[in-house]
Amino acid sequence: MKKAIILTDGKAGHENQSRAFARALGLDFAVREVHFKSPFHKILSYILDHFGVRTLSLFTFKSGVNPADAKDCALVIGTGSGVFYAAKALAKKLGNAKCGVVLYPRGYHLPSFDCILAPSFDNPAKRENIIEIPVNLVANDESFYSSGTEKFLERHKPSSKKAVSVIVGGPNKCSTMTAPWMRKELERIFSETPDCEHWVTTSRRTPKDVEEVVEDFPFDYALIYSKDHFNPIPAFVKLSSRLYVTAESTGMLSEACSFGSSEVHALDNLKSAKSKFRRFLESLVDGGYVGGVRKVDLGEQFAKASSLLGV
Repeated sequence: MKKAIILTDGKAGHENQSRAFARALGLDFAVREVHFKSPFHKILSYILDHFGVRTLSLFTFKSGVNPADAKDCALVIGTGSGVFYAAKALAKKLGNAKCGVVLYPRGYHLPSFDCILAPSFDNPAKRENIIEIPVNLVANDESFYSSGTEKFLERHKPSSKKAVSVIVGGPNKCSTMTAPWMRKELERIFSETPDCEHWVTTSRRTPKDVEEVVEDFPFDYALIYSKDHFNPIPAFVKLSSRLYVTAESTGMLSEACSFGSSEVHALDNLKSAKSKFRRFLESLVDGGYVGGVRKVDLGEQFAKASSLLGV
C-alpha cells in the first residue's frame, strides 16, 4: 500500500484534518511533529520558497523521519502555516513523493504545491491545483460515532421525544459570549422546541458565568465541561433531530454539517461582518448546510485530489 507522511505542528485541529485527508485518499500514514526553529526561520521560508529553495534545515523534528517512513511514501501532507513549507521540502527530499496541504498557504508559492485543499471562506485563487472545500475536514468515521453514542447511552436514556442539542463553545478574537446572550438564545431554543428532549454540552472555552446560565435551564442531559470532561458530541451528532452550535466553533459546525442527519443551526455570536468566521458561516447557509439538513459530500473533491496526487 502507498503511504503518506503527515507533518504536524502539534495542533490537534490541524493534525486531524491531515489525518482525514490521508484516510479519504486510502493511504496508510505516519505522523511526525515538526516546528520552525524560530519566528525568523518561518519568515525566511516564505522568501526561500519563492526562489525555489526548499530545505528542512529551518526545522526541528520532534520525531524524525526514518527510512521506514520514507519507503513507499507517495505523499507528504501538512495542515497550517507551521508545516506548509516543511511538507514541500520533505516531498522534494524524498524524490518521488508529492505534496498535498490542507488550508490555504497564503504567502507561499502556490503553483509548486501538487494539491491544496482550501476552505472557500479563505477566498483562494483559482488554480488547477487548488480545490475548494466548504468545511474543515473531519477525521471521524462511523465507528467513532457508534462508539461515542454507546458511551452516551450508558449515561442517559433518551425518551421517545425528538432530541434537540446545543453545543456551546467560547469567545475568541472574532466572537463574544456573554451570560445575557446565552440566556436569550436558550430561551428562544426552548420556546421553539417545546415538545423535545433538550441536551447541551459546554467546552473548555466556555466562560464560567455562561456555564452557570446553562445550568439554570431544564436540560434533560447537560455536560458542564468544567465539572466533567466526557464528550457527548458524537451522540449529539448521531441522534439529534436539531443541532445548535455557537458560530465561532468552526470545527463543530463542520462536523455537524458533515455527519448525522440533524438540522443544523448556528448561534450567531460573531463580532465582525468581514471576518473569515462570518464568511464561513455565510457559505454554509448559502449551501443549505446551516438552516437545513443537507450534508457536505466531498467525494468529488477527494477524487480530484487523488487524480492530482496520483494516488
